[in-house]
Amino acid sequence: MTTLVLCVDRSNDIGRTAGLETPIVGWEAVQSLVTDVGLADPEDSGVNCLLESLRVARDLRDGREETVLAVVSGGGDSLVGADRSLSAQVDALVDTYDPDSAVVVLDSANDERVVPVIESRVRIDSVDRVVVRQAHDIESTYYLLKQFLADEELRTTILVPLGATLLLLPILLTQFSPAVALAGLAALLGAVLLYKGLAIDEYLSEVPERTRAALYSGRVSVVTYAVSLGLGLVGIFLGALSVSPQLGPESVVVRTMQFTYSAVPWLALAALTASAGRLLDELIGTDGISTPYLNLPFGVVALGLVVRGFAGWFLQREAVLADPRLWGYVLTPQQRLAGFIVAGIVVSVVGVRVAASVGGESLDDVAQ
Repeated sequence: MTTLVLCVDRSNDIGRTAGLETPIVGWEAVQSLVTDVGLADPEDSGVNCLLESLRVARDLRDGREETVLAVVSGGGDSLVGADRSLSAQVDALVDTYDPDSAVVVLDSANDERVVPVIESRVRIDSVDRVVVRQAHDIESTYYLLKQFLADEELRTTILVPLGATLLLLPILLTQFSPAVALAGLAALLGAVLLYKGLAIDEYLSEVPERTRAALYSGRVSVVTYAVSLGLGLVGIFLGALSVSPQLGPESVVVRTMQFTYSAVPWLALAALTASAGRLLDELIGTDGISTPYLNLPFGVVALGLVVRGFAGWFLQREAVLADPRLWGYVLTPQQRLAGFIVAGIVVSVVGVRVAASVGGESLDDVAQ
């Protein structure tokens, strides 16, 4: 049984320091290489890697195993070229010595990336990573920083917002107080993190293609979405106009309820228009009607009734909204709220019944 003890130097530091070409094979050759590399650069961790490979080969030989000690390294101007050169050297060693297994000795996380390349040529029994205690943390940090700077997505996600923050900070400090400047920067960074964390950029990048596909397919929902957008803007505008300016800043809840009470009908109508367009697309484009699309219009109306009921309760309690009359009877805030809640539940139940009876039928069956 022959074991190949392989000292890996992906970056070719050993070869450049010693001025030799790899692979270097044999106990005496590697022992001489340790002296050459150590004298040329005593601080190189490759010296420890070579010594460890000698120790592993000695221990295997003392256990009466046949060993082949070799040093392989990368070459070329790129990582791909270095890995191809290293794999060619491993192929030559495998063809020459036909080992049954290999023990890989390396000294960095960068060298560990070529382990799968070696494993595709010969079975690996062990991977021995040499850690220089004084330099382990520094080397690992340097490698992580190098990998981070090489990743384009990480650079654009972290370095760009950080750089923009550092550029804006002195400008904001010259124009505003430190508290306002820091609050603005925190809000900006929070918006950027949410933008990336929620994948809003990916969604926005798909919007033009989806819009183009919807226009070319002739969907009714394209028009209804535009109408619902307009209705939503109308609701927001009317809700803002309904807020009483004479109320003090302490009446935030009342202002919010005024806006909600006036805007909800228009917002519910906008959602109802959008859901109706989607339902028409479902009717035209498929053989059956999906239950969720049937439930959605009724759910929108029910939700609008309930929200408007609660907003009206707040306003009526604060005497902002006049007491309603029903057949000459004045309704209390609780009675008004109960009426809206009951109406919402009734609409929701009707939607469930309609969806259960119509769902799955074909367009011809619905027309009949």
